Amino acid sequence: MATLFQPPAILSNSNIYEVNIRQYTAEGTFNAFAKHLPRLKEMGVEIIWLMPIHPIGTVKRKGVLGSYYSIKDHEAINPEFGTATEFTALVTAAHALEIKIILDWVANHAAWDHVWTRADPLFFTRDAAGNFTPPFDWDDVIQFDHSNAAQQVAMKKAMKFWINTFDVDGFRADLAHLTPLQFWKDARTELTPLKKDLIWLAETEEISYHEAFDISYTWEWMHATEKFIRKEISLQDCVNVLAKYKNAFPENASRLFFTSNHDENSWNGTEYEKYGLYAKAMAVFSCTYPGIPLVYSGQELPNRKRLQFFEKDKIDWEKEIALQEFYRKLLSLHKTSNAYRSGSVSISENFIEKNIFAYTLAGEADVVAVILNLGETTVKETIVMEKLIGPFCDLFSGETAELKGQYEFSGEAGDYVVLEKYLPTE
Repeated sequence: MATLFQPPAILSNSNIYEVNIRQYTAEGTFNAFAKHLPRLKEMGVEIIWLMPIHPIGTVKRKGVLGSYYSIKDHEAINPEFGTATEFTALVTAAHALEIKIILDWVANHAAWDHVWTRADPLFFTRDAAGNFTPPFDWDDVIQFDHSNAAQQVAMKKAMKFWINTFDVDGFRADLAHLTPLQFWKDARTELTPLKKDLIWLAETEEISYHEAFDISYTWEWMHATEKFIRKEISLQDCVNVLAKYKNAFPENASRLFFTSNHDENSWNGTEYEKYGLYAKAMAVFSCTYPGIPLVYSGQELPNRKRLQFFEKDKIDWEKEIALQEFYRKLLSLHKTSNAYRSGSVSISENFIEKNIFAYTLAGEADVVAVILNLGETTVKETIVMEKLIGPFCDLFSGETAELKGQYEFSGEAGDYVVLEKYLPTE
């Protein structure tokens, strides 16, 4: 498959932090969230994805506050979050810290009372009686008519508005595959001249959508690992998914790895519900396997509750942010190691049957080795991997050792080790 666009250089070793403005603070505003920017910078966050910040429809609204994805106006700001001036200040503050801001973009559907339903009703699909129709059973939104060329022009105009007015750095496309690929290709072609290195993240695993997007989701991996934890499939089955990713996707396709996001947290459970005592080990994987790690609002606490989707349900930042340093170390490694720019991954097949997942990522000089005990018992194993030669440092303990092709791993169920090759000082 041909890739039409050059991915931004930052994506080779960057990360994304998803922000739920409504639930992030008691105030639920841009100004309140902005106070967290220095902390997120210190944690190593480079790209912030803001869930939709548009006004929410009132017709057929679910709950008190409604769904962020039931958008009433694609060129306006939800007044609950703040003003245009306050949003500008948030973007400016993020940029001052060299943090990029991308917007959640919903191109497939809109609120029943979207401004276009009055101005341009032909932008939406209709039933035989001429009534607007929802996609699937999502009865709080209505379906855009993607065959309407004027609708697609208006949608691209709205995307340009956020770049020209607020200097945003890209888009996360909600359910990208429900909108025709050609729209996204045209949008990227038209928007790229407005700002260099826009970031394009697609919520999809449709391989062809990499013709328009840099980053896609890894739903299949996440669902496979959930099944593995429930003992429904083997670790080898999970590794086979990674092999599929490697062989089927374009070489420069970036994949987004995560243990949680807004949908997972609210509807399917927190990472602790899904993975139990393996939650941190799976987070280590998401941050150390080739790809782009995603951290959702509050995972650094960690947040152990499902956030309500249609109501106010704030994250409790008054507690100790216990995993701030955990993520800082992982994101820093992902950023600084050259292994993530041009390295190749090698998975140790010898220990998969024992539910030990061990792999190395090696560039010309840099090597990162990861060992995860995904079994149910404490293990002591000699992990043999050809790249484990030279001086290595344990990312979390700080201990160093000269390795000769193997590592003596000892760990309880859910334990993990991350080793980084380093250049010893004289």
